[in-house]
Amino acid sequence: MPGLLPGLLVVLAYLLGATPTSWWVGRAVYGVDLREKGSGNLGATNTFRVLGWRAALPVALFDVFKGWLPTAAFASWAGVTDPVAWSLAFGAAAILGHVFSLWVRFKGGKGVATSAGVLLALAPWAALVCLVAFVAVVWTTRMVSAGSITAALLLPPAVALTPTRGGTLLVGFSGALALFVVWAHRSNIGRIVRGEESRFGGGSGRGPRQP
Repeated sequence: MPGLLPGLLVVLAYLLGATPTSWWVGRAVYGVDLREKGSGNLGATNTFRVLGWRAALPVALFDVFKGWLPTAAFASWAGVTDPVAWSLAFGAAAILGHVFSLWVRFKGGKGVATSAGVLLALAPWAALVCLVAFVAVVWTTRMVSAGSITAALLLPPAVALTPTRGGTLLVGFSGALALFVVWAHRSNIGRIVRGEESRFGGGSGRGPRQP
C-alpha cells in the first residue's frame, strides 16, 4: 500500500487542479457559463473580464492554492525518498488538471495561477521575481497575456539564480513549464504581433477587439 500512495496522490493532485473554480463561481453565483463568454477560458483573467474583480479574486487565490498544496504537502504525506521529484510530479499533475479539466470536458484555463502556486512551494524568490515582472508588463501594456509570457520566459533564469528547494531538477522543470505556458498563449502571441490583443480598460491597439 505505501508504494501505491504516491500514485494515488498524483491522481488527487490532478483532480484538485481540475477543480473548475471559475466555472463553479460563474454558474453558482452569477448564472454564467464562462466557457461561453469572453475568451472562453476558465481562469481568473476571463473571470475578471466577464464578472469583475469580486469574482476573479477568489478564483485566482484558489487556483494558486491548487498548485501550492500538492507541491508543498503531498510528498511528505506519501513518505517518498525523493521529495523534490515527487513534489514536481504532484505540481505538474495539478497544472495539467487545471488546463485539461476532467469536469468540464478537458477545457480549463492556461495554468498561470496554478503554476505560480507550484513555484511558491519550491522557489518563492523566483516566484517573486516573476510576479514583479508580470505586474510591470501588465501595468505597462495592459495585456495580461504579455505579462504571463514575460514571466514564463524569466522563470528558468530566475529559478537558476535564486535559492530553491529543487536545484537542477527544478531548473529543468521550470524550462519545460515556461515552454508550456508560452504554448498555451500561442493564440495571444499572434494577436499581440497583429496589434489585436485585448487590453484592460479598452480595446486592442488596432483592429477589432478580441475577447
